[in-house]
Amino acid sequence: MGEISVGRQHLDRLLADSAGTASTPGTSGTYGVPYQQAFARLAETHRGRPVTEILPLLRRAADEALLGFTHADLREQAEAISTGRPYVLRVTVT
Repeated sequence: MGEISVGRQHLDRLLADSAGTASTPGTSGTYGVPYQQAFARLAETHRGRPVTEILPLLRRAADEALLGFTHADLREQAEAISTGRPYVLRVTVT
């Protein structure tokens, strides 16, 4: 299980809205798609692929969403995508 702290004003970087689309960016500046959306897309398209192939894609998605996941967290996420097992992320909103 991974953990990340996200400021309330930056939740749109991490989470898609309930309709599955990007939340409206607030004061968080310019960033790519919410990380949740990028993760879900990779989970659909990269199951069974090597972790080493998934890891840089997750890093890019985290960087584009301006989120500071550790290498260990990203590796764990890549392993979950590769194997198809669920991944739990504990989010602390500050």
